[in-house]
Amino acid sequence: MKKIAIDAMGGENAPQAIVEAALQALPELGDKELLLFGDEKQLKALVPSDKLGNGIEIIPTTEVILDEDEPVKAIRTKKDASMVVAARYVKEGKADALLSLGNTGALLSCGIFIIGRMKGVARPGLMPTLPALNSSTGFNMLDVGANAQSKPEYLVKWAQMANAYVEKIKGIDHPRVALLNNGAEYDKGDDLHKESYQLLKETDLNFIGNIEGNELLQGKADIVVTDGFTGNASLKTLEGTTRTLLSLLKSSLLENGIIAKLGALMIKNALQDMRSKFDVDVYGGAVLLGLEHPVVKGHGNSKKRTIYYTIKQVSDILDKDLIANFKIALGEGENHD
Repeated sequence: MKKIAIDAMGGENAPQAIVEAALQALPELGDKELLLFGDEKQLKALVPSDKLGNGIEIIPTTEVILDEDEPVKAIRTKKDASMVVAARYVKEGKADALLSLGNTGALLSCGIFIIGRMKGVARPGLMPTLPALNSSTGFNMLDVGANAQSKPEYLVKWAQMANAYVEKIKGIDHPRVALLNNGAEYDKGDDLHKESYQLLKETDLNFIGNIEGNELLQGKADIVVTDGFTGNASLKTLEGTTRTLLSLLKSSLLENGIIAKLGALMIKNALQDMRSKFDVDVYGGAVLLGLEHPVVKGHGNSKKRTIYYTIKQVSDILDKDLIANFKIALGEGENHD
């Protein structure tokens, strides 16, 4: 039986939204068990007694890593924190994957110092799935902030693992891989991007060249690889712009009199279609690629619906044995097909 370790105290809506999502997802997970790490009193008040020992187990912890905590110091001093204990369970083989909505830096530190990196991976990369036009599955971008500084060889390994993820999880053969840069030409960008371009070109990936920031949401690539600094800035820009535009559209339609409201009613179906295309909840969380076991980071402000899809995402990762596929992609594992 596979077990998913969930940091039930991480995130703004913990633990209630996490427990509710776990209860909703549980019937769809097959023979998997969910281990909830956190304050025993709070969790027992939220988990029905008939679920305890029947798909859900509570692992009591007494500490929580906060967003303002310094990551490495926190995992070393708060040894009974829900995130840290959950990571130890994965390391010790008592759980098979880790999910947390908590402090990103602390989760990365747990991944590196407790769970451990895969052979040949110097730095893990953080990879979310983002919406794109003309695509029902969106696109994957990494690194989006796990590494402030990157090297060309990091980008290549991230692209290789992302390629395996998209093939196995999304069922896309030979996904299109692009490099985020400030121009389409091969010689654009700084040394990092020029060297990364050449290395990616030499792989057996379906590398389509550079992609610019204004093309990210157009669905031109299935995977966009970049350094962590650029990726994080791009991700925050996309998130902020999308929220601002949707908010502006809503206020323009609802706060400008009866004619605007009638117009909104007439285009209701079109607006719902647009909303569904940018429904990021269904994509789940961001995967930390390059660790010995699956680790997924949910957004800190995620609500029940997003967490539900993220739990199903982790379950799918286990079903598809992604870690073994990552090792094959990096030339470190054996292909038994």
